[in-house]
Amino acid sequence: MTNHDVYLFKEGSHARLYEKFGCHLGERAGVAGAHFCVWAPNAQRVAASGDWNGWNANAHPLQGRADGSGVWEGFVAGVAHGQAYKYFVESRVGGYQVRKADPFAFFAEAPPRTGSRVWRLSYDWGDGAWMASRREANALAAPMSIYEMHLGSWRRVPEDANRSLGYREMAQPLAEYVREMGFTHVELMPVTEHPFYGSWGYQTTGYFAPTARYGSPEDFMYLVDTLHQQGIGVILDWVPSHFPSDELGLVYFDGTALYEHAYPRQGFHPEWTSYLFNYGRNEVRGFLVSSALYWLDRFHVDGLRVDGVASMLYLDYARKEGEWVPNRYGGRENIEAVEFLRQLNQAVYRDHPDVQTMAEESTSWPMVSRPVYLGGLGFGLKWNMGWMHDTLKYMSQDPVHRKYHHDQLTFSIWYAFYENFVLPLSHDEVVHGKGALIGKMPGDSWQQFANLRLLYGYMWGHPGKKLLFMGGEFGQRREWTHESSLEWHVLQYSEHEGLRRWVADLNRLYRSEPALYQNDFEQSGFEWVDCNDSQQSVLSFLRRPRNGSAPVLVVCNFTPVPRLNYIVGVPGGGYWRELANSDATLYGGSGVGNLGGVVAAPVAAHGRSHSLAVTLPPLAVLMFKSVEARG
Repeated sequence: MTNHDVYLFKEGSHARLYEKFGCHLGERAGVAGAHFCVWAPNAQRVAASGDWNGWNANAHPLQGRADGSGVWEGFVAGVAHGQAYKYFVESRVGGYQVRKADPFAFFAEAPPRTGSRVWRLSYDWGDGAWMASRREANALAAPMSIYEMHLGSWRRVPEDANRSLGYREMAQPLAEYVREMGFTHVELMPVTEHPFYGSWGYQTTGYFAPTARYGSPEDFMYLVDTLHQQGIGVILDWVPSHFPSDELGLVYFDGTALYEHAYPRQGFHPEWTSYLFNYGRNEVRGFLVSSALYWLDRFHVDGLRVDGVASMLYLDYARKEGEWVPNRYGGRENIEAVEFLRQLNQAVYRDHPDVQTMAEESTSWPMVSRPVYLGGLGFGLKWNMGWMHDTLKYMSQDPVHRKYHHDQLTFSIWYAFYENFVLPLSHDEVVHGKGALIGKMPGDSWQQFANLRLLYGYMWGHPGKKLLFMGGEFGQRREWTHESSLEWHVLQYSEHEGLRRWVADLNRLYRSEPALYQNDFEQSGFEWVDCNDSQQSVLSFLRRPRNGSAPVLVVCNFTPVPRLNYIVGVPGGGYWRELANSDATLYGGSGVGNLGGVVAAPVAAHGRSHSLAVTLPPLAVLMFKSVEARG
């Protein structure tokens, strides 16, 4: 740790703290060992203890720097790769003594053990082709269809005590499956180390360590590498909004509120019973920015989905009157968190302009996905929680009542281009008693599957990138649980297999038609044909590409009533080929359709010169594209 490093650390601008803090193997005067470095400004004694010294808290004390930085460091001979360790911290406050895991550890003992492990990262990457070209794959104008997943419950081995697959074990089958399904990216629920498996990774203690439950850091690198070699991007769910109360972690690290606020109304989250980062502290901001860049630098990750952004932005988030402290202007906005998020996004895009950050932000905070220089937060993308809530509420209605709720579908276009939106059907919608997506659909089993195919077709046609949680692609009926594998066995049934085929074909169509993705964030990419047919619960719209070539027409029938000779205005004549029909028998539908396409008649409709007289299948979506007229 140089004086310059300390200066940047105290300033909050050091973005690679993981290179200096933590445990780093090396030599001193020809003697092998490790250098330890930790921040504990209110400690009166700090020592490194572990496997090499029998966990003796007195054998290897660290030295506090004399520059007021609060940094303790020292070299310990005889420390070897793979050994477990913790810091023994004795505070100047109240005689507090504790053993702490290393906040900057690259690896940890497998839970339920809680020690850090001495680790030298070493991996020979094979994803050079992906890394050289990923700017195009991760661009805002590229197709992005994300498969969200929880590593521990995607597939399990029931004959081996129901254990989860390891990073290496799942790498090839996952890459093959995601590629077969046509998804462009996977998004992994947090892999950062966490003591409580039931937190799904959202209660993080190891901000620089992939969880040891599934293998080593190099094993996780192998997983990312394998996905990249199959042309699949990797997004990590990352949690800078709060951290758990486990004694081994960041809380009261040196006997004082170091990473968190000292005042409970600022530093403790009542909803999550966890602690909130003090974003006003330079050293804390540097810690979090360094964590974000670490996953991009060392693990070749293609994006970060930042969890709980709304909870960071609002001081009164999930709090009652009197349970929060206003900012210096008397408002509810967390000014320090805003500055941190801007610093984070500037650092990410400065050093990795070919990746994306995306915000899980559930309010109408302005300009979340707009550049910092324009006054925005600087994210590349934002989850569209409003679209998700409105759409699922609409789809849960019995079709006979949907005409009274038509605006729940049309409202999303009013704000669709204010942000760069991702349309999420995430894990949050299939837990805590909400049931599976298929269970939210009304009607008998046939209608439920038809509704779900319709929902996905509408979603893939709607402006915005796509995200679907695992199991949703084949209509798993059981609510997701982290303790069990997905219900892969249901694919033996035609309705589940049909839905899976539909999602795969949707992804292939989506990726092949620039109209469906190029202009996701521009008004010019979307045009209503008819948004007012509430009586028949039909929506029709056009998606346009950037080069002025043929648009894609999307028509959705949200009732189980087939509609013959339904008139839809189109911008030109010729033959309009039916690109997709969710009611095809291949997908489990009834087989109603348009025999491959429809010729446009020179009859004006919906303000356009030509029109199609189409057959709308029940509870189905159709997509058309004009081609040369047939004789």
